[in-house]
Amino acid sequence: MAAAPAAAGAGVCRGRRSAATVAAWGGWGGRPRPGNILLQLRQGQLTGRGLIRAVQFPEAFLTERDKQSKWSGIPQLLLKLYTTSHLHSDFIECQNILKEISPLLSMEAMAFVTEDRKLTQETTYPNTYIFDLFGGVDLLVEILMRPTISIRGQKLKISDELSKDCLSILYNTCVCTEGVTKRLAEKNDFVIFLFTLMTSKKTFLQTATLIEDILGVKKEMIRLDEVPNLSSLVSNFDQQQLANFCRILAVTISEMDTGNDDKHTLLAKNAQQKKSLSLGPSAAEINQAALLSIPGFVERLCKLATRKVSESAGTASFLQELEEWYTWLDNALVLDALMRVANEESEHNQASTVFPPLGNSEENGLPHTSARTQLPQSMKIMHEIMYKLEVLYVLCVLLMGRQRNQVHRMIAEFKLIPGLNNLFDKLIWRKHSASALVLHGHNQNCDCSPDITLKIQFLRLLQSFSDHHENKYLLLNNQELNELSAISLKANIPEVEAVLNTDRSLVCDGKRGLLTRLLQVMKKEPAESSFRFWQARAVESFLRGTTSYADQMFLLKRGLLEHILYCIVDSECKSRDVLQSYFDLLGELMKFNVDAFKRFNKYINTDAKFQVFLKQINSSLVDSNMLVRCVTLSLDRFENQVDMKVAEVLSECRLLAYISQVPTQMSFLFRLINIIHVQTLTQENVSCLNTSLVILMLARRKERLPLYLRLLQRMEHSKKYPGFLLNNFHNLLRFWQQHYLHKDKDSTCLENSSCISFSYWKETVSILLNPDRQSPSALVSYIEEPYMDIDRDFTEE
Repeated sequence: MAAAPAAAGAGVCRGRRSAATVAAWGGWGGRPRPGNILLQLRQGQLTGRGLIRAVQFPEAFLTERDKQSKWSGIPQLLLKLYTTSHLHSDFIECQNILKEISPLLSMEAMAFVTEDRKLTQETTYPNTYIFDLFGGVDLLVEILMRPTISIRGQKLKISDELSKDCLSILYNTCVCTEGVTKRLAEKNDFVIFLFTLMTSKKTFLQTATLIEDILGVKKEMIRLDEVPNLSSLVSNFDQQQLANFCRILAVTISEMDTGNDDKHTLLAKNAQQKKSLSLGPSAAEINQAALLSIPGFVERLCKLATRKVSESAGTASFLQELEEWYTWLDNALVLDALMRVANEESEHNQASTVFPPLGNSEENGLPHTSARTQLPQSMKIMHEIMYKLEVLYVLCVLLMGRQRNQVHRMIAEFKLIPGLNNLFDKLIWRKHSASALVLHGHNQNCDCSPDITLKIQFLRLLQSFSDHHENKYLLLNNQELNELSAISLKANIPEVEAVLNTDRSLVCDGKRGLLTRLLQVMKKEPAESSFRFWQARAVESFLRGTTSYADQMFLLKRGLLEHILYCIVDSECKSRDVLQSYFDLLGELMKFNVDAFKRFNKYINTDAKFQVFLKQINSSLVDSNMLVRCVTLSLDRFENQVDMKVAEVLSECRLLAYISQVPTQMSFLFRLINIIHVQTLTQENVSCLNTSLVILMLARRKERLPLYLRLLQRMEHSKKYPGFLLNNFHNLLRFWQQHYLHKDKDSTCLENSSCISFSYWKETVSILLNPDRQSPSALVSYIEEPYMDIDRDFTEE
């Protein structure tokens, strides 16, 4: 084959050309074939063979083809970039070429994210697509990673400005061209290398933005312990950089593909846990441990979370602030914010701010401004909210991880809770202003708005912090802790040990603690508010664990029970999630508490109100079964007490009278067993199984277990399906044994919440599963032989 002719004016395509290049070019000296160039490039990109880069074409051919296809000269620029980026280059000319390419792509990215597709539709192939197709993405990756190459023992260096240009172009290409981000995510060495670029403040923001996008599509979670000098890297971040870095951490410390935790079946979870035990800690757990080993990491997060708006960088220039905004919000919101600033400046300060056309944008696609002016307060507040959102999320995940106790101890020591309490009114639960910034395409009440997301993340953090941990009393101030002590003293009961052990120097200050502030906004929340669910969950977590009379009375005195009943009965709440959270909270608030039942009876003071309440309970037992369980347990305790006050409540309370009837208990028991199956058990509905067990355990105490089983058998026959319920219950109990006998936390929770020893739970299940058909307390005794189906291997389904 004859040698290829030299590329006109380039001198870079030396040697022999591949057959694919010859075919695409129509043979040596032939004319370009307009239909197959891009197709072959795409095939080469997918297979790694054949045509994959602009360097494989003569410049004359690219120039001629560009006249027809309007490629904006991008392939020719990539050809020059390849020439000027060799190992011994000083990269000056390389950077000049990137300056030519950058605006071609940033304009397109800006148009893409602002949903103004006119610019991208004017050409058949967008600039970012052409840039990627002719090998631009791979070439920039190689340029960026040049510092990893050593020549004669010395590492190559490239300037921060060059790195910044490369990163901005890569980001814009990822935004506009499908598949680029995923391809970058597959280059694990490149992803790890990107972290090292965050050591420079000049390249930090572009690097963080690109890493976040890449990790969002990466199939396998990156391991932070593989990042060189991670501890030094993070320790050298200023507070602003650390806040940005939390966006990346949010992806690296959360378990991948878990979906909605409550919706995953327990069978699947148990199988995954067994697999995890054999594989060791997950990448997310390793990453959490790596972060916690960094000196001062949690302390700095706590400072960021509790920093007041006035403490943030108030003297930063407008352009610097805008550059930070770019990493947090899409370009559309940046534009919206800019216009808002322009309006505020012109209306209030009579200052003129000029915004040039998008075509004059610098790198990152951000418009210039002729004035170096201060940001309005509304934007500063929103900026701080965006920071805190990510920081609170990271703290919340760490609180739920393996090192929970260590994180709890540090969060308490660094006064996160009193700090959040001081921010509650002015930032976290501040009143909306008419000019409050929201995400592009959304409104202030949308669940996606930063204001609302911050509130929800704050409530999730409180829930994780309070749940089954003695540090929950840090949510109170000194006066409120004294009130708890006074409640115990008046009731002549021992003071809660955790209250006595609480370090008073770490609690909330001011007139009200965080829990009291939460109760105040909870009672003012509109009926349709999306916060009701999270508020109820946060308050309920304060009551979880061993029942505390003082804790209950503290909340009862603040009108919580009446508020819950108003929402359930008078507002006739329709949201299933909110109803479930309110029923769960009501159950914890009333359990074993005579005063709570008196208050209930005082509020539900007519048959009409009581019927509405029962209708809400019976509309979904999955949602209300925890309340049914708590009332059943309370009834059992009250019946065994000799006290005039208790006797009065037993005789007057409609709810206790209703639950005490055997037909009522049997109705609940039948439905609770019928609505769940082993294959559909989740963390959300497994409570139905445990509530049914509570009813039967209390029947066993009264030696009435055979009666209840016989009644269940009769109810089966009345439905014309003999055996279907008891077979299902048998399978459920077999699963219960597998699930709970190997999980200490769950068994402890069952024992603490019911005040029934876990040994009694296990004994009752064993008695029910007794294979002896002569046993009056065994399920098999009530399943007729033809309908027996108790040996199903549900673990394989």
